[in-house]
Amino acid sequence: MSTPNILFLMTDQQRWDAMGCSGDWVQTPNLDRIASEGIQFTNCVTTSPVCIPTRLSLATGLYPHNTGVWNNMNHQMPPEMPTWMQAVRDAGYRTSLFGKTHLHPHNGDLREREGLMNAYGLDDVNEIGGPRASANVLSHMTAEWETKGLWDAYRADYRERFSTKPHLVRLSTLGLENYADVYVGQQAKQYLQNYEREEPWCCWVSFGGPHEPWDTPEPYASMYDPENMPPAIPAPPVGERPHGHLDRLMQRVNPAFEPGEIGRLRANYAGNVTLIDAQIGEILDAIEARGELENTIIVHTSDHGEMNGDYGLIYKSNFLNGAVRIPLLVRTPDSTNAGSICDSPTEWIDIGPTLVELAGGELEHRQFGKSLCPVLTQPETTHREFAISEIEGEIMLLNQEWKAALNAEGKVYLLFDVRNDPDETQNLAGKSEVAAVEAALRLQILERLMQTQLKKPFR
Repeated sequence: MSTPNILFLMTDQQRWDAMGCSGDWVQTPNLDRIASEGIQFTNCVTTSPVCIPTRLSLATGLYPHNTGVWNNMNHQMPPEMPTWMQAVRDAGYRTSLFGKTHLHPHNGDLREREGLMNAYGLDDVNEIGGPRASANVLSHMTAEWETKGLWDAYRADYRERFSTKPHLVRLSTLGLENYADVYVGQQAKQYLQNYEREEPWCCWVSFGGPHEPWDTPEPYASMYDPENMPPAIPAPPVGERPHGHLDRLMQRVNPAFEPGEIGRLRANYAGNVTLIDAQIGEILDAIEARGELENTIIVHTSDHGEMNGDYGLIYKSNFLNGAVRIPLLVRTPDSTNAGSICDSPTEWIDIGPTLVELAGGELEHRQFGKSLCPVLTQPETTHREFAISEIEGEIMLLNQEWKAALNAEGKVYLLFDVRNDPDETQNLAGKSEVAAVEAALRLQILERLMQTQLKKPFR
């Protein structure tokens, strides 16, 4: 068999349970097909539950405590920074990117940054900003909107949404044909249809949805009944315990939901996921028409989740399931374990080393992602004893029994018994009966921090 191609599918803000194969409220026939032909990782956590830090971590294999990027700060990844994309290219692949990376600030004209993207390891690039940035940032896509007379209406709609309430559910002014996720899907599809180079291709398709706003176009906007959406998980009482970033977030981001509004949010969000799934289906069909689908590695994931009303919150930026757990599907030409599930903890930074190993390449820089390749042949094995995630100077650990999070002062302020309380409705932090568990998990977290220090500073 010839060298396999690589299709890396990525969404922005897709919850772990927002697939047919992982939850029962969103229709994703194409992602379900990938899961049925590969392995589904049910306990994958993002390295940071917010966009810029985690995308930087994916590219580099480094944690926020290595990079110093703990939130959505103004940051540009240095062009000389070693990445998994460079290693795949060095292994003989033609690399391409369609959609969002956010590895550099979303301002000005993204088309002028193609040289920077080439340095990162991406040969053929059509980059867009996310839904918010696309109100201001020039790209091939927004230039097209401007030519069609659509950009001003998009900007006006965006301004009005956030001047009234951020969680407004209303159709996009763009319509289906010009919607950003359709643009990204179609650009990737056309590229693959027309690909004629001798090198195998590695195509990264990075959708900007289902990130807010809740502006899914028809026919997807009315595809789901708000009354059939899963109910929001209520926040537990605070109790006597240390406080942390989540507590501040709950005081600051506190939408006044009207009756039925969370159901409408979720129905619109589900429609956006199904829209993206349909675009993925068209890309798969294009690869199949080339006769290459059987010999294509496919990975699907998302950078973080979306609370969608859980704990009374919208967006992400916390360690709760809705924000920190993400989809991860890996399908390879070797389908001996097709349809398997791996419930071992895994981390989002494990994707880069996996793609490099599958491409026959090598990562020569020190990084902390761990290739999933051994698990692909033995899905019942333990990939990691625990996974970690970080934000705003805090760090979380998830194993198969517990989730614990330390605040910036190093105190446990979140503790969930994940086996007996999978929806995280009871925060046990600070309770005397779990003091020994808290101490043991805190020590594991601190040991992991020590093991993953860089000898030389990142910057």
